[in-house]
Amino acid sequence: MKPIRLPEPPASPRAIGGGVGGITDIFDAGVSVIRRAVVIGNGFPASENQSLGLVHALGLSSHHTLYRVTRPRGGINEWLHWLPVSVHKKLYIIITQIYGYSRILFAGRGKKLMPLPSENGFSAGLSSVLEADVKNIVTMARQTFEKEGPLLVVACGRDTISIASSIRRLASDNVFVVQIQHPRSRLERFDLVITPQHDYYPLTPRAQEQVPRFLRRWITPREPPDRHVVLTTGALHQVDSAALRSAASAWHDEFAPLAKPLLVVNIGGPTRYCRYGGDLAKQLTASLHNVLASCGSVRISFSRRTPEKISNIVAKEFGTHPKINIWNGEEPNPHMGHLAWADAFIITADSVSMLSEACSTGKPVYVIGAERCTWKFVEFHKTLRERGLVRPFTGLEDMSESWSYPPLNDTADAASRVHQALTERGWALRP
Repeated sequence: MKPIRLPEPPASPRAIGGGVGGITDIFDAGVSVIRRAVVIGNGFPASENQSLGLVHALGLSSHHTLYRVTRPRGGINEWLHWLPVSVHKKLYIIITQIYGYSRILFAGRGKKLMPLPSENGFSAGLSSVLEADVKNIVTMARQTFEKEGPLLVVACGRDTISIASSIRRLASDNVFVVQIQHPRSRLERFDLVITPQHDYYPLTPRAQEQVPRFLRRWITPREPPDRHVVLTTGALHQVDSAALRSAASAWHDEFAPLAKPLLVVNIGGPTRYCRYGGDLAKQLTASLHNVLASCGSVRISFSRRTPEKISNIVAKEFGTHPKINIWNGEEPNPHMGHLAWADAFIITADSVSMLSEACSTGKPVYVIGAERCTWKFVEFHKTLRERGLVRPFTGLEDMSESWSYPPLNDTADAASRVHQALTERGWALRP
């Protein structure tokens, strides 16, 4: 059996301070120590996974609390997500009041009205997740500061910006706030901003040529990154050497007997900057047919964003193929097992998260559909190719031939920068 190749674990961020003679001495000097974290989520797995990945890399996985910014969902609410959360919620209250009045008005006329959907989380059994209330979090940070030390606040996504920035404004002496993904303006509202390099694509000459001059003032960001901005190649996540080794053990019985090489195919869905449809699915199936002879086995997974039209094309083509297994979407999710046991990956170009995780393994990653991407996604894929992390999937590959590269360690690198920023403030982090 071909051995599993796992990346070597990155150096511990705490070692940057000088090990026993560095951060340990600072602890002895009575510096404020962070031992806990608050994660501000937005209900989207891709965003929350970034925050949880950073918390994990900082050693606070067992010492964090998840709060969530919720929006009303379903029906007309799907057309209101461009509004700020607070405005959306107030409008939702007005709509529910009008709807409630309408039910009374039409009840005697035999009209049947469907109930308005519940807020995000409650209808999905997530009522135990705490609502992200600024006042409560600020009060907690202040009242527990003397006994438990400062509070690390990690947030990700547009809907979390106002919450995280308000917490820092009201409790700046008690918290250290990290905002993941570019907040577009007023970066001084946060202690640290972690964002991919391609978010600064609008400042490049190529991007400037694509935007009419009268619209440029509305395109963000407008300024280059300053010293409290941490640039990454891709998205943060929870996949590290320890997680891969754990997954390799947990999924041993299912994946060890499979014929090698094992090819994992991850299919996402079209996005604003990477549009495609059934044509890409047909291109993928045709190219995959060409490389099957060099594969021992193939595992295919779809994401939550995969349109049914695309999944149906793939399932119809490969649903009964003896070499291929298509995940049916039921738990347990084999994603971590795929990352640990795969010998190579084919991934659609739309997902920064899936590509970032796969590139953290050091194994061959082939991308399909990159030529369909636009704007900042073009820059993202260019960077991946230039660093030797990915290659385009053409259907001419021999999957038995392997290649490698230094694994992408964005999360560990970001965690190191958090430690550095805390040290500059006179604080430290110790799980």
